[in-house]
Amino acid sequence: MEPTAVRLAAGIARAFRFHVVEECLPRIRSCVERLDDEQLWRRHGEKGNSVGNLCLHLEGNVRQWIVAGVGGEPDARDRPGEFASGPQPRAVVMDRLEETARAAAGIVDRLDAEDLLEVRTFQGRYERDVLGAVLHVLEHFTGHAYQIYAFTKAMTDDDLGFWDL
Repeated sequence: MEPTAVRLAAGIARAFRFHVVEECLPRIRSCVERLDDEQLWRRHGEKGNSVGNLCLHLEGNVRQWIVAGVGGEPDARDRPGEFASGPQPRAVVMDRLEETARAAAGIVDRLDAEDLLEVRTFQGRYERDVLGAVLHVLEHFTGHAYQIYAFTKAMTDDDLGFWDL
C-alpha cells in the first residue's frame, strides 16, 4: 500500500482534475455554446461581469496561480484586461480556458506532498503553501462556473441538462 502522503497528493490531484476539467469545463462550454454573441458579452449590471469576461478571468487566474505560481511559467497576467475586454471569438476564449485548465491539472498531477506544503508567493503578495493555491483555484473556478451557469439559465430560460453531459 502507498504511504498516506502519496495517496493524499494523488487524491487532491484527482479532485482538482475532476471538478475543473471534467465537470466545470464541459458545463461552461455548454453555456457558452447556448449564448449568442450579445448574451455572451452582456454585463449584468454596471459593476457586473459577462460570461465572456468570467471565462477570461478564470483563464487568467488559473494561469497566474497554477501555471505560473506553481508550474514556474512566466506570469504575464493582465487582470484588469480580463474585465475590460470586449467581445472576442468564443472559440478562442474557450480554447484558451480549456488549454490553461488542462495544463494546470497536469501540474497538480505531478505534485507530491512535499510540493503541496512548499510556501510560495502568489500574485506578488500572498504567501501561501501550494496546497492553499490549489484549493484557492478550485474554489475560485467552481464559484465563477456557477455564476456562468446561473447567468446562462437566466438568459436562455433553459434547463441546462448538466446531468446529461
